[in-house]
Amino acid sequence: MYSQLEENEQRWSSGVRGGAGAGSGPTAAAASAAAQKQKTLLQRVEGDIANIVDNFSHLVNVARVNDPPVRNSQEAFMMEMRAARMVQAADSLLKLVSELKQTAIFSGFASLNDHVEQRRIEFNQLAEKTDHTLSRVGEEAAANLKELESHYSSSAQKTMQNLQP
Repeated sequence: MYSQLEENEQRWSSGVRGGAGAGSGPTAAAASAAAQKQKTLLQRVEGDIANIVDNFSHLVNVARVNDPPVRNSQEAFMMEMRAARMVQAADSLLKLVSELKQTAIFSGFASLNDHVEQRRIEFNQLAEKTDHTLSRVGEEAAANLKELESHYSSSAQKTMQNLQP
């Protein structure tokens, strides 16, 4: 999980977004915001895991049994406190996983929406180009038809047809 987060962080911070080159404006700002969020999430993961490991090691150290009853009750309290901290850190990790899942889902939709918008723009440009080409072809066809009509009206063939009953 760490390597995937670090790889994504490097990709975002270098300006590459989904395989496309990053430019300026909203895309660069979104990439920067995503990189910052990813750094924050990575720091949260590292902090929570360090907290779990630290509390577990203290829990194991306190778990030895001693003779004085006062010391045992203090150690029991320390064990409860460390266990509670471990549960809090584990809960934080679960929330982080949920947040990562939501981010992946919504960023997937955002990426899909960006792709759809880009394709729509491309198709609109292609439609404009096609309309322009069709209007040019229509104008050329009309001009050629007029030229052919003028040749036909001045040709000998038409005069022969007019002479024949």
